[in-house]
Amino acid sequence: MSMKKMKASAFLSVVALSMGSSLYAVDARAEWSANIGVFSQYVLRGITNNAEDDSVAIQGGVDYAAESGLYAGYWGSSLDYSSGAVDSNGDGFENDFYAGYAGSAGMLNYNLGLIYYAYLNVDDSDAFEVAGSLGVGPVTLGAKYLTKDVAWGNQGDTYWTLGYGTELPKGFKFNALLGYYTYEDSGKFISSSTEDAGFRHLDLTLSHPIGETGADASITYIVGGEDRNGVNQDDAIVFGVKYAFGF
Repeated sequence: MSMKKMKASAFLSVVALSMGSSLYAVDARAEWSANIGVFSQYVLRGITNNAEDDSVAIQGGVDYAAESGLYAGYWGSSLDYSSGAVDSNGDGFENDFYAGYAGSAGMLNYNLGLIYYAYLNVDDSDAFEVAGSLGVGPVTLGAKYLTKDVAWGNQGDTYWTLGYGTELPKGFKFNALLGYYTYEDSGKFISSSTEDAGFRHLDLTLSHPIGETGADASITYIVGGEDRNGVNQDDAIVFGVKYAFGF
């Protein structure tokens, strides 16, 4: 990696870490929320040919949001694979810890934070990503920058997203998420990539509340793109039920 990219990575990491450390100043008017969901499979960033969990995936998390704009949270998901000295049936688990700051300026919404991925029973996969987004109305542009070489990416890989969300009649909601990647060619675990960048996926999601239960049912159609080696990903459909609540 060039010295310029190393400096940019270090700068972004320091900024995000500094923001995360300020969460110790707890806002008395903070809000807590949690969620739990069951999904027909767990597809990560459009990789449908080798899903993170292609059986039933259990996912959930908890979030803290202060009135000041500071936030922190945790999200986890079951996986149907593992590595290292673990049985071949696959009992890995993904844990995501994140913190940051979200705010607005006029019509512009912004968010800058840090995500740490910690995997149970999966080797060489723990890492930080620096994450940021800018939004206007229902449209949001986001980016996640990987800060080290891991089994699933190289330092400098950047995942770009363009999201759109709107409410429809009869209580339905529609969300679309376009995913695009820029890749670093080589790293400790991934020695080469045939693609410098490419379209990864387009997720089209329709959701609706399940009566007065507080749960939502959803269906997502994933338009598959290509992975870093140019392998075409199949289209897929994911069904889900998710329950969210505050406390």
